[in-house]
Amino acid sequence: MALTDFLSKDDQTRITDAITMAEKRTSGEICVHITPKCGGDVMEAAEKKFNKLGLYKTERRNAVIIYVAYKSKKFAILGDEGINNVVPDDYWRVEKDTLGKYLSQGKPADGICEVVAQIGESLATYFPPVENDVNELSNDVSYSDDE
Repeated sequence: MALTDFLSKDDQTRITDAITMAEKRTSGEICVHITPKCGGDVMEAAEKKFNKLGLYKTERRNAVIIYVAYKSKKFAILGDEGINNVVPDDYWRVEKDTLGKYLSQGKPADGICEVVAQIGESLATYFPPVENDVNELSNDVSYSDDE
């Protein structure tokens, strides 16, 4: 199974560009991870991937993972404690609803790009860029078959 089974090369580029644009306005980090299957609880799988990718290591604990298991038709959006401490209680539900709408319409790249932009806006509000900010994580779409 390959990532291109779910997202074309152009889609992957659009998502990477959306992440890059969002992160220019914040010290936060956004990661999109795609996998074919998730056999168990999707939030647990997202948290495991979050930790495996080292997203918890960001200086301000303000990383977010958008995790999609496309064959299992499951997805999760998970933020680290820095962002979780400042966003409204229903914030992640709203973002999940937005992504879910696009996924159900067969438009995953459009949905991911929209959610990345919205999360980027929130990160910019709560975590503006800092002097000498370093991009702590790759902006490329992350993919694995091992879930």
